[in-house]
Amino acid sequence: MNTLKFWIKNARDIALPQSILPALLAVSMAAVHPDFSWWLALVALFGVVCAHLGFNLADDYFDYRHNDVEARKKVTAEGFRTHMEKCHYIESGEATPKELLMAMCAFLAVAGMAGGVVWWFRGWPVAVLTLAGLLLGISYSGKPLELGYHGLGELVIGVMFGPLLMIGMQFAACGVFDSKIVWVSAAVGLLVTNIVYSHAVLDLKADAQAGKMTFARLLRTRGAMLSFSGLFNLLPFAILIVGVAVGQLHWAYLSVLPLLPMGIYLIYSLAAHLNDKTIPFEPRWWMGPMGNFELYRRHNMDWFLIRWLVARNLVTFFCLVLAVVNVVLALVY
Repeated sequence: MNTLKFWIKNARDIALPQSILPALLAVSMAAVHPDFSWWLALVALFGVVCAHLGFNLADDYFDYRHNDVEARKKVTAEGFRTHMEKCHYIESGEATPKELLMAMCAFLAVAGMAGGVVWWFRGWPVAVLTLAGLLLGISYSGKPLELGYHGLGELVIGVMFGPLLMIGMQFAACGVFDSKIVWVSAAVGLLVTNIVYSHAVLDLKADAQAGKMTFARLLRTRGAMLSFSGLFNLLPFAILIVGVAVGQLHWAYLSVLPLLPMGIYLIYSLAAHLNDKTIPFEPRWWMGPMGNFELYRRHNMDWFLIRWLVARNLVTFFCLVLAVVNVVLALVY
């Protein structure tokens, strides 16, 4: 049990809401269909969690083999501001690269078994979606594609935790592809992309010094970076508005519009960062939970975490609001 806890922690279980909440939203949208199955939804959710943990460990493993960890340590030692600390458990001797590889394979194997159970009851589309997720997850930093090293990692994460995950979860739960899930999963995928994209913008100089290519670096200019920040933060709301306007989504989906200030704040704060403009880092109630922010301030991490947490909270609230909307609609209609 201690070994399991050790690897779950090192697999960055703090990031699990990025997969669990979109999955639960997909389940809430699937619940209205007659062939809905709670137990298959739970099996699929368990598989998603294991896959997420396995892919996070895969990212550590391939980064370590790629020598990205050493490059990051060198950058930090030279005084560049970066929050990233990876594979500390390897550096400290608590685990070996071989043990990391075994833990990664174990999580992915369990995820595969969960996918196999769902495939048995729902058929070949589950196998296709599972294999696509495995290919993208490994290709994020693994050979031969190494998409994360070519500036495409953020987009891969958006596809995986948006459309691929949510369409797969809905089909696992009810055996149906619903056009509504396409609209909603596209919006969620953009917001999940926004988390890692905002991270990349904040770590722009450190990544450049370390030779790591991100989508933010691929864009090159500050104007292009801010344009995509606007795209990732605002387009999700526009997608839902259009979906309602054309009759694909219920008007109640517009309940997420009060979250718009969070997206606007992210665009503004990233613009300030790119232009080396000092702004106050003071949490506000509408930003959502901020943890022990005074501790972050003492460790000089407030500049990064306030932006990262707002991006994370935006996805969280977006999914929770829409999940509640779907539950209410199911009860009313």
